[in-house]
Amino acid sequence: MYLGVDLGTSALKLVLVDDEQRIVGDVSAPLSIARPRPRWSEQDPAAWWDALGSAVRQLRREHGRDVAAIRAIGLAGQMHGAVLLDDRDAVLRPCILWNDGRSAAECAELERREPLSRQITGNLAMPGFTAPKLLWVARHEPEIFAAMRRVLLPKDYLRLRMTGVAATDMSDAAGTCWLDVRSRIWSDRMLAASGLAAGAMPQLFEGSAVTATLLPAIADAWGLSRTVVVAAGAGDNAAAAVGVGAVEPGDGLVSIGTSGVIFQVDDMFRPAPERAVHAFCHCLPARWHRMAVTLSAASCLSWLKEATGAPDEATLAAEAEQAQRVDELMFLPYLAGERTPHNDPAATGAFVGLSHRTRRGELARAVMEGVALAFADGAAAMGLNAAAGQALHVVGGGVVSPLWMTMIASALGRPLSVAGTAHGPAFGAARLARLAAADEASGEVCIGPSNPIIVEPDPRMAAAFVGRLRAFRELYRSLRKHAEG
Repeated sequence: MYLGVDLGTSALKLVLVDDEQRIVGDVSAPLSIARPRPRWSEQDPAAWWDALGSAVRQLRREHGRDVAAIRAIGLAGQMHGAVLLDDRDAVLRPCILWNDGRSAAECAELERREPLSRQITGNLAMPGFTAPKLLWVARHEPEIFAAMRRVLLPKDYLRLRMTGVAATDMSDAAGTCWLDVRSRIWSDRMLAASGLAAGAMPQLFEGSAVTATLLPAIADAWGLSRTVVVAAGAGDNAAAAVGVGAVEPGDGLVSIGTSGVIFQVDDMFRPAPERAVHAFCHCLPARWHRMAVTLSAASCLSWLKEATGAPDEATLAAEAEQAQRVDELMFLPYLAGERTPHNDPAATGAFVGLSHRTRRGELARAVMEGVALAFADGAAAMGLNAAAGQALHVVGGGVVSPLWMTMIASALGRPLSVAGTAHGPAFGAARLARLAAADEASGEVCIGPSNPIIVEPDPRMAAAFVGRLRAFRELYRSLRKHAEG
């Protein structure tokens, strides 16, 4: 048995996977986000640890014999968060999350301090990344920065509590702005530009490598063998890619979670920072990947649910299926700023074209279309080749509507392969755990899903989206100019 742990933004998820790659059990524990000021987004790492303990106990109650047979654990999770620890590994402040936009000024300062930043990291310094957050803390909370002795990413804080070892994997480390992504080592230059030394960093591993075994007290409390190993794991999107078998060059996926991601595997480092495309290490050796990221995807539908009093997202999706598309109605999904292609933490969401006739289903349809157009904008930035015709795997809890899948397929000009979407990162983490514990090749373990549903682009919708995308881009530019005065 292998356990995959996915520390998401809205929930922590566990999946228990057997030797036949069947999911034997799964549980989740909800998490909340604190937004104490505009553009701030934080979580308490203690809540993650409590959620993990609660989820393990539930899994043990429901699948006690299988839990006792676990051989290895893999960790996946939200990227970029800054967990700051003192010399006793006590948490100094809430974790600043990936969708926090407070450190825009610090991004410019980081690149001023290290002019080779984009060449070293392959990425623009963005507010969501970890390094600018540390510059913000140094400037605004100097007493905390002075007390800090270690920085960990969210999933790696769980590893520290589980094993006593500070470690991370290449894919997660690539999102910090401290990694030399081509060479897969910490960059002394980027660390120095952040006022840090290598001693503050966790040890680097490939995602399928063993980092440690469980602490005896943790193993005993969870009813596990003291020989259980913990794999390095992966950032959430790299783990999701492993979960659907996207491990060879050209393989790709679309993730529809809190954020939205287009992910494509490469066999070499292919940076494109000028287009706000991420170029990161994959979690397997000799693999890299590119990503286009829209910061609000399924979370836009969740926001509309709260704003309109709808009972759930599925109801909104059903209403959108029944609604007619209104040509003049358009939605910008920038509820938390935007990364690709704008790198604009100050971008805001908007409805344009409302009237007395506008109903909730039409709003829901516009929201879904706006997210699909944001995916198309990101795909264009990363040069995704629509002519290739290879289906993109779909993962994420936002897969609630056949209409939405058709919209995204049509906007991207690529078929979508939909299967096993709910367990993506956690299932990928379990696969990495298996690779760490067993002498198997990644190509034998990291295979694609069987019998997926293929969603083809709709030709009429695809043709309409050409003009809609132009209007979408112009709307962003117009509103941005208005905001700048």
